[in-house]
Amino acid sequence: MRRHVNGPNVALIAVFAAFIAASTAVPEITLAFGVPLTLQTFAVVLAGLVLGPWRGFAAFLLYLVVGLAGAPIFANNLGGIGVLAGATGGYLIGMAFAAIVVGALAVWNRRRGTLNLGTLILSGLASIPVIYAVGVPWLAMRTGLPVWQSAEGCSSILDTSDTCVTALSVGVIPFLPGDLIKVVLAAVVANIIHRAYPQLLPGRRVPVAETVDAKESSTA
Repeated sequence: MRRHVNGPNVALIAVFAAFIAASTAVPEITLAFGVPLTLQTFAVVLAGLVLGPWRGFAAFLLYLVVGLAGAPIFANNLGGIGVLAGATGGYLIGMAFAAIVVGALAVWNRRRGTLNLGTLILSGLASIPVIYAVGVPWLAMRTGLPVWQSAEGCSSILDTSDTCVTALSVGVIPFLPGDLIKVVLAAVVANIIHRAYPQLLPGRRVPVAETVDAKESSTA
């Protein structure tokens, strides 16, 4: 632990925690069909892709602790413990797990020597089911909405009339296109950062066979 908790790592964690907080201050952009696009998920995914699992998680945890302490750094300039207890609190918890999953996949690809734009995108996409797996049931529990079962007479899960609203229709479907866009953008930025600073994540491990060959060559 002492080896990992050093000045550069603490600085990176603080910078990305501040970046996540700043991302909530940017006004949301409304895409076609009324789909909202905010930068918070973008910042969380970028933190995982750039910092790896434990530093990405630490950055989000620092952001979360400061927000729960009362700083208005959550969406819509909110702060305090009440946000976590509210209907969208599950998405915050899901983001913490997403930072770990995304970061672990990025490190895995880095060690295999396959870290590139494509694998960064695939790693970032893993954040979406993780966030929704926590956020949607939490939303259903706090609002009393069914998770996905529409009432009799509803045309489909896309039906958003008053009697057909589900946690899935209000907590996933409107945000999914924007989330996909944010993941791709985060991967593009992360790819640029890794090209400039290739040692941000643990390097590729040398296979045992290569190590043995190298030793034999040096003693020959």
